[in-house]
Amino acid sequence: MKTKIAIIGADGQLGSDLVKSLQEHRIFPLYYPDFDITKPDQARKALSRLKAEVVINTAAYNRVDEAEDNPQEAFRVNSIAVRDMALICRDLDSVLVHFSTDYVFDGQKKDPYTEEDLPSPLNVYAISKLEGEHFVQNILDKYFVIRTCGLYGEAGCWGKGSNFVDTLVALEKEGKPLRVVNDQRITPTATAELAERVKELIGTDQYGLYHLSNEGDCTWYEFAQAIFSLMDKKPDIIPVDSKSYGAKAERPPYSVLDNKRAREIGLTEFTPWKDALKRYLIRKKYIKS
Repeated sequence: MKTKIAIIGADGQLGSDLVKSLQEHRIFPLYYPDFDITKPDQARKALSRLKAEVVINTAAYNRVDEAEDNPQEAFRVNSIAVRDMALICRDLDSVLVHFSTDYVFDGQKKDPYTEEDLPSPLNVYAISKLEGEHFVQNILDKYFVIRTCGLYGEAGCWGKGSNFVDTLVALEKEGKPLRVVNDQRITPTATAELAERVKELIGTDQYGLYHLSNEGDCTWYEFAQAIFSLMDKKPDIIPVDSKSYGAKAERPPYSVLDNKRAREIGLTEFTPWKDALKRYLIRKKYIKS
């Protein structure tokens, strides 16, 4: 049976793959600026007209460093607008699917974070995303809050214009030096695979908070090494620590997620991150199959 699904940010990195994965359903793609989550009256009218059973929100203010100087905008998009979306979904009896981040943790743990671990965000962006989580959890009964990590997808990140993989490939082609952080441990996650798991998840009524990311972990530097190893290239990649890199916002040194709840409900397990990366490089025609 087809479900009516509204996808906010349908032209973004994750949104584009969700549109592809959910084709068997009745999809309503919503694009910025025509649909703006920071304009709740307009959003309410649009969603009321669509009568969507599921609303997927991929919109976010995700400029992590800029958020340090612009906290009002980060909270306007990542917290207040999410609260408004939750209220709209409650009134329309729609399920809300909302995406959060591994950055809600401080990185002091040495093994993957589960959904039961206590968040302790280190920067403005992470705090604003955590507040968005809280609004959804306090307002709604029917919701999926999904924390994920290190996203990359074919459409590139809306607002950033690219993703880590494509940016490095482009810089290597230009012969530019590649300085990559080597003291932040993450799990690169392919939006194509995440979208497939979200499709599976929304077919259940197992509402709540989930960690969804590819399996395994690496530093950003090791991620870069893997990209060029698969491409059979050997550029000069310079490992740097976070302080030397000069990013304004503090990042957790370890933010690997454990997909514990997904396993408990029997969701298809994610593949190792290197396997997902290889599939991505093939799809982008960076390498041959």
